Amino acid sequence: MKYDMQPNLKSTPLLNEHIKSSAKMVPFAGWNMPIQYEGIIAEHSHTRTQASLFDICHMGEFYIKGDAADTGLENIFSFSIGNISVGKCRYGPMLNKEGGIKDDLIVYRLSRDEWMVVVNSATIDKDAEHIKANLKKGAIFENRSEKLAKLDLQGPLSREIVTGLISPDIGRLKYYTFEYFDVLGEKSIVSRTGYTGELGYEFYISSGKAAELWNHLLKDKRLKPAGLGARDTLRLEMGFSLYGRDVTEETTPLEANLERFVNFDRDFIGKDALVRQKKEGVQKILIAFKTDSRRAPRHDYSILKDGKEIGKVTSGSFSPSLSCGIGLGYVDVKFSKAGEAIVIKHGPAEIKAAVVEKPFYKKSSIQGSNVV
Repeated sequence: MKYDMQPNLKSTPLLNEHIKSSAKMVPFAGWNMPIQYEGIIAEHSHTRTQASLFDICHMGEFYIKGDAADTGLENIFSFSIGNISVGKCRYGPMLNKEGGIKDDLIVYRLSRDEWMVVVNSATIDKDAEHIKANLKKGAIFENRSEKLAKLDLQGPLSREIVTGLISPDIGRLKYYTFEYFDVLGEKSIVSRTGYTGELGYEFYISSGKAAELWNHLLKDKRLKPAGLGARDTLRLEMGFSLYGRDVTEETTPLEANLERFVNFDRDFIGKDALVRQKKEGVQKILIAFKTDSRRAPRHDYSILKDGKEIGKVTSGSFSPSLSCGIGLGYVDVKFSKAGEAIVIKHGPAEIKAAVVEKPFYKKSSIQGSNVV
């Protein structure tokens, strides 16, 4: 197969594996990434029923050494990290001074005074600059994004696959915990967070080992590779936000329905702005909606009420699991209650929809108590 590399795009260590699998490659956040192999709907369904392997090597990883309070690391996030137990991780936003979301990320506590922060690919540089600028003297910061590869194995059969191919001990991991395991002779972090709503595991391994691990895991024929297309429809069915679309520096956690990841009992960058907004009340808020047909809403479509625009779609897609259109978008807070009838409009086309509670999909393996 002949493959034409697009200029000025970064590639993950798995590029050759994607080419061998005839993946369709597209630009994503400055990276050359696989959007699909067999097809988005097929890969989506396989993840929901069996298991899929995703190349997430474009994500960023920072290592930070130092006491959370003494170094100022604690104040960089809207959520507390000083009370995270070693071996656990926590999701939440990192804000600017105006309360806008600079990124949504996950903090891992590796030891009493050592941390790994996993950030989105498009924000690696600005996140590194922001964190370093707000760390106090004595903290050690290292950007290991180019040295580390990240592979995500997601789906209800994930536990069976990883315990059979890597280690039976991986099966003991609880949700939002991690441990070090021997992975192909390398001491590697394996965690359980995920972005699909299904049982899953994330492997952090040196970039040079990525292709070997990719092919080793795919020895289990129940596992198939999946691209960013399925990853997007899977996360949307769970109502998870996508940075750059559903959450940005122009949206706050209060507007994005992420207030549960804000600890107002402590100081953090952006707190004053959030306290002020909380007192005054938000004007717009992120909603979930479902259409009454298979027609898919898309980013930046208008959201109408009684013929007047009340907001914009931030994420939208056809839901393979529900066989209808679903989406997220910001609307005037007056129209945000579940059951509210709305219309999604693009040009002359109009799609009837209604505000609903998240998640859209309620039968995922992670929602079963046996895997939490």
